[in-house]
Amino acid sequence: MNTLLGNISAAEFLREYWQQRPLLIRQALPAYQSPVSPEELAGLAMEDTVEARLVVNDDEAEPWQVWHGPFSEEAFLNLPVDNWTLLVQAVDHWVPEVAQLLSHFDFLPGWRLDDIMVSYARPGGGVGPHYDHYDVFLLQARGRRKWQVGQRCTVQTPLMTHNDLKIVADFQTAEEWILEPGDMLYLPPGVAHNGIGIDDCMTFSVGFRAPSAAEVITHFSDYVADNLSDDNRYADPALSLPEHPGEITHSAIGRLKTLLSQLDDEQKLVEWFGRFMTESKYNMTPELPTIKPTDCDELAGRLKQGYSLTVVPGARLAYSALNNCWQIYADGQVLQASEQVSPILTRLERRQSINQADVSEADADTLLLLTQLVALGTLAWKRNDDC
Repeated sequence: MNTLLGNISAAEFLREYWQQRPLLIRQALPAYQSPVSPEELAGLAMEDTVEARLVVNDDEAEPWQVWHGPFSEEAFLNLPVDNWTLLVQAVDHWVPEVAQLLSHFDFLPGWRLDDIMVSYARPGGGVGPHYDHYDVFLLQARGRRKWQVGQRCTVQTPLMTHNDLKIVADFQTAEEWILEPGDMLYLPPGVAHNGIGIDDCMTFSVGFRAPSAAEVITHFSDYVADNLSDDNRYADPALSLPEHPGEITHSAIGRLKTLLSQLDDEQKLVEWFGRFMTESKYNMTPELPTIKPTDCDELAGRLKQGYSLTVVPGARLAYSALNNCWQIYADGQVLQASEQVSPILTRLERRQSINQADVSEADADTLLLLTQLVALGTLAWKRNDDC
């Protein structure tokens, strides 16, 4: 049983709650304490490559003021005492201890996980009642926050007029809880919610990717189009003499359907989807010390010397079966490997380190895959302490 879900099993959670209804889990991670301090979070928000926001709601004349990072020290010094919150996206890209939280969510597809946003709030701080288009787990990591859960929302739900925040205009509280460190709240897409800091508090938001139908159709059709010849065009050989020159006939639409049938290619769809779901949303790659091997022999040699390979925080990995082989997707790129690499894929999907004992020198396919992943920056070297 996954202790993250309290006294219910992962199977029960998926059957009864996932994308259906909220679930409050007391002490999902008992007495959890944030590995990043408010000062460190503010430091991240001052970096050019980090996406961050400050939301202040202490002015009746101009409520819900929003500023976007990067911020200066002066910006923090000029904040009011209370009624504000700092939100920093993708903190798991930068803080390995935060990234480790993702291992607790292995009962869900890893490629659906997005990132971990960390919010720090002073008493009264929040972003107002809103809803998300994706699933989210809200883990309390410091202090206390009150969560109000309301009605189901859609794109037709009236919102307050605001350039940066999508605040539900008529929020109706159905349930209310106070979360303490270690408590967690799961919310399915479309459920309105409102978080308000009771005291100095931090919340970790584990979000999931949920591309819209418009995104999927647009991106996939662009992907297919990029690989088509310009000679591949609408054509109508053996055209019959038209009775009405202005009429678009059923025959013309049939020829158009034949042209569009090139979108109905499962192999292209799988490859595009793997690339699409492993692309990073943020143009921010942590600068980690790494020595990139030039070939498989050098990689095997470094493993012998006591180094291990680890998945870089924020790196995205997935794979799918293709003609008795594996197609591996790493940060938007695609690689192919034989079934020989299956044990390594299992370790990588669980973010486990790769040591010498995990790789045979005779396993050329696995050595090649690891070499390619290091070259892509998906894996990085780590010196073991006992070497």
